[in-house]
Amino acid sequence: MGGQANGGLEDQVSPKTAAALRAAMTRLFEARPQRTDSRLTKENLYKEAQVSRATMNRAHAILAERDAHLAAHGKATPGEAKQDAAIPDLKKRLTKKTQECTHLEDKLKAARTAIAALYHDNEALPQQLDRDTATTVTPIRPRGPRRSH
Repeated sequence: MGGQANGGLEDQVSPKTAAALRAAMTRLFEARPQRTDSRLTKENLYKEAQVSRATMNRAHAILAERDAHLAAHGKATPGEAKQDAAIPDLKKRLTKKTQECTHLEDKLKAARTAIAALYHDNEALPQQLDRDTATTVTPIRPRGPRRSH
């Protein structure tokens, strides 16, 4: 079994298992997993390498390399880092769209009020016309040419 030393740590796994864990770790770091969702978790590491958690836990040097990499580069995968970088721009765009929606809602409320007023006026129009025609005024007829007496 193992025996590969790394900073005083020794892997207690077979060279084949160590190679599988390192390959899996590399795939995870490069965001190209074959069996997991690419999050940089220990669970994904042993699943990606197709070994048991207990076996992975005996690979002390490999886990130390993983921890050192995460300390230097963070736990975010390249895809997650790219998404995180996009968040401020997306927040800005969302704020702008929210403001546009608020402005359009205000316009809609104003239009709704105007339409309601026009509807009311339109409903009242026949009654107004009926009242106006009921009180007809007979026009004064012109008397024709003036006659002299």
